[in-house]
Amino acid sequence: MRETMEQGAGFLKVIIVEGNDLAIRDFKSSDPYVVAKLGKQTAKTKVIKCCLNPVWNEELTFRVKEPVDVLRLEVFDWDRFKFDDKMGHTFLDLRPLASSSKLKRALKLTTGETKLRKVTPDSDNCLLSDSFIKCVNGEIVLDARLRLRDVESGELSVLVKWIDSPTTAVSAKKC
Repeated sequence: MRETMEQGAGFLKVIIVEGNDLAIRDFKSSDPYVVAKLGKQTAKTKVIKCCLNPVWNEELTFRVKEPVDVLRLEVFDWDRFKFDDKMGHTFLDLRPLASSSKLKRALKLTTGETKLRKVTPDSDNCLLSDSFIKCVNGEIVLDARLRLRDVESGELSVLVKWIDSPTTAVSAKKC
């Protein structure tokens, strides 16, 4: 088990799908982009100019190690001549995804689509509504709409995929 923890649990693919009803930070619009943080890892999307309902459909990939952390997402308005303006932040606890990954291995799911767990809005996440963690062809998937905090309006739609590393699958089989 210690070997698995040192090597990592796998990869997290975060697809920033879109933003809805984002806050205005320029005269009539904003130039939003998203910064995703997992532990010490950081990635960001491209800037979408003059848009309050941007569509990114951009995939950001992180290496996941145990213990599992929280995925933090921050939205900013890009500015050419001054500091970028904050447009809110949100977060998602990844523990339900990690436990669903263990359940997937225990059930030996590799093909098809199976609902593994329901995740409801609570203080550990910023979900707008109930979401389901599914196993889709061997990948753990969560499709979520997240409310932005510390801002007058806005939400993000994200698709999160947990992919076990080959060493995790091998170590799990040995246990």
